[in-house]
Amino acid sequence: MTEIFTRVADFALNLPAEQMPDSAKEAAALMMLDTMGILIASGPMEAGVIARDTAALLYASSNPGYSARMMFDGRAVSIAGAAYAGATQTDNLDGHDGYNPTKGHIGVVVLPALIALAAHRPDLTGPEALATVITGYEIAGRAGLSLHASVSDYHTSGAWNALGVVAMAARLRGHTQDQMRQAMGIAEYHGPRSQMMREIANPTMLHDGSGWGALVGISAAILAERGFTGAPAITIEAAAAAPHWADLGQFWQVEHQYVKPYPICRWAHAAIDGVRAVMRGKDLTHSQIRSIQINTFHQGACLYAGMPSTTSQAQYSLPFAVAAQALYGRIGVEHISGSGLSDPAVAELISRIHVAESDRHNARFPNGRWADISIETTNGQVFASGDVHARGGPEAPISREEVITKYMEFTTPVIGPARAEAIRDAILGWITPGTRVSDLSPLIFDP
Repeated sequence: MTEIFTRVADFALNLPAEQMPDSAKEAAALMMLDTMGILIASGPMEAGVIARDTAALLYASSNPGYSARMMFDGRAVSIAGAAYAGATQTDNLDGHDGYNPTKGHIGVVVLPALIALAAHRPDLTGPEALATVITGYEIAGRAGLSLHASVSDYHTSGAWNALGVVAMAARLRGHTQDQMRQAMGIAEYHGPRSQMMREIANPTMLHDGSGWGALVGISAAILAERGFTGAPAITIEAAAAAPHWADLGQFWQVEHQYVKPYPICRWAHAAIDGVRAVMRGKDLTHSQIRSIQINTFHQGACLYAGMPSTTSQAQYSLPFAVAAQALYGRIGVEHISGSGLSDPAVAELISRIHVAESDRHNARFPNGRWADISIETTNGQVFASGDVHARGGPEAPISREEVITKYMEFTTPVIGPARAEAIRDAILGWITPGTRVSDLSPLIFDP
């Protein structure tokens, strides 16, 4: 066992909640609330329905000791199946948190894994739950950095956030260091190294591979418990990986996630924010817009260009998102699904939106998501945004109150205000000793 893995395992298995910074625990609670909001809002969507039905068909368990109920569904499946269903459902409403340096997402697997694992830890306290959440973020984020640095193509988050799920399972299920090492090796070997840009070019329900990351992570942990072995995880144990783990326990990545103001791929957010700022600053209405020019980084410019016909395409479309924001002043679930996909006003405005790649913005990616926009009005005036960084992350943060407001806006139409508020208070209350995750059960398992 390498020295670096021993250090990683000691962090995941043994670091007490009280030795983690309060700021990290507060950030973890807020990220879980934000992710829960997206999970709830995505429940009625087609991808979530298919994922839950498939988990019931294929990923159930004959042993109650390895079963868990699916959130806002109630059916019992395996622990891995419950994590898969929740992560796949959440992944298909692209409004969950992310981490710029990894070009991907962590909370999308952490919340479903936590709730599935907690089914067999009725004594799990709020602070220990947050310590487990932090463990998932810190391990997954560094695994993502290590993977991106060691391969030439761009893999989806499921390829590396599976390792964060393993760390969470190892902590909550009392693994030995060797069991955790075997599970990490299994998860890294089987993690879905799917090609992100292929999904960007042809948006589908595959999204960021996180459903499979959750499934692989839990499955790897159970396999290792039962004696299955795996080759050492090179994203942790290879000599070249060491720099990515050097600040574990010193720099808390969970405090540096971004929160999405819109349920759209974040590569589009800087342009959306630019249009939002110019229209607000100049008191423009959509009827005054002749055309919009967007300059952004390569990956943003590669987003879907036409009028989308599916929710997946809508969430990966830069012109569509900008048009919806310009027309309605916000982007909600109703704009990326149902009749929103055939909105003639959006289609007409898309024809007047032009996107170009900028070397200046390319140089700032992936540490930043930058764009600049200019709006030409019907009377010939041109208003420019200047360089804009996507809101929601450390570079342009939104407030705690804004995150909570976002949660309420996404959840209230689905479960009503009283239930939404009770869930909100329970999750944010995990910071307090004596609280228990099991107190959520009456609120999150019934449809």
